Amino acid sequence: MKTVSLILFLFSNFMYAQIQFDIDTSYTVQSTFKKEKIKFPFLEIVKEQNDDNIIQIKDLVYKNLDAKTLHLDAFYKNENTKLPAVILIHGGGWKSGNKSQMQIMAQAIASKGYSCFAIEYRLSPEAKYPAAIFDVKTAIKFIKSNAEKFNVDPNKIAVLGCSSGGQMAALIGTTNENSAFEDKDDWNQNTKVHAIIDMDGILAFKHPESQEGKAASLWLDGTYEEKPETWQQASALTHTDKNTPPILFINSDMIRFHAGRDNMIEILDKNGIYNEVQTIKNSPHSFWFFNPWFDEMINYTTQFLDKVLK
Repeated sequence: MKTVSLILFLFSNFMYAQIQFDIDTSYTVQSTFKKEKIKFPFLEIVKEQNDDNIIQIKDLVYKNLDAKTLHLDAFYKNENTKLPAVILIHGGGWKSGNKSQMQIMAQAIASKGYSCFAIEYRLSPEAKYPAAIFDVKTAIKFIKSNAEKFNVDPNKIAVLGCSSGGQMAALIGTTNENSAFEDKDDWNQNTKVHAIIDMDGILAFKHPESQEGKAASLWLDGTYEEKPETWQQASALTHTDKNTPPILFINSDMIRFHAGRDNMIEILDKNGIYNEVQTIKNSPHSFWFFNPWFDEMINYTTQFLDKVLK
């Protein structure tokens, strides 16, 4: 009997390890480069440019869970100045990608006078919506709580995301101080953000312009037919109102990746909320990884941040 129990114990631990370490690596810079190079033979992967004046701290623990810990990477100027902060959320269809994919962007924005943080969050194979939203909001609270250490002005926080990360950034910004979008075991009103930058992230999951299917269903734990309320609740357009912070949309030419944007702008304009649309013409969806579009994207980003946070 003891032998059987031991076997079951070892087997359960083995299965747990398999679940924990079965990471979806379908969305990487290299795989995206290989795919997009066919259509854009001139594109090049952006190379890292180290700035000796930028402090970089990798893998800081910001949240402890029963099964794992979540980390962030910090990039900020080596000077005693309180700077606006930018929270960076990677893409990957809510199921793939990792925070390292935001490192070069974080370094570039930090060099312009911002404290930047690339966030790890739970992906859909591990945890369904809204776990990832809870995670990023906890990271925001952690950064504000350590504002002195990171040279952050806690009253000037922007959230930036790419693709599915852009969808998350828009949802986080439009649900400021909404307790329904906070981890109930870790909630307070210290997660407010003051600006949103959405790079090719949808604003509405169910929309005439949207083509969301399998990846969205995996994250939202069901198809639209099965979970229509969840699909609506997870859409930033649903929550856009007079309290929404200023927002910058940076988009490719592909309409499906800004589904709901124009409807959102109508609400923003009606309420006098500043917004911009910048289109990266003739570019792939993941333009933020590549030249010749990277510098254009950084310029749009920092000009917007300078306007609304400085």
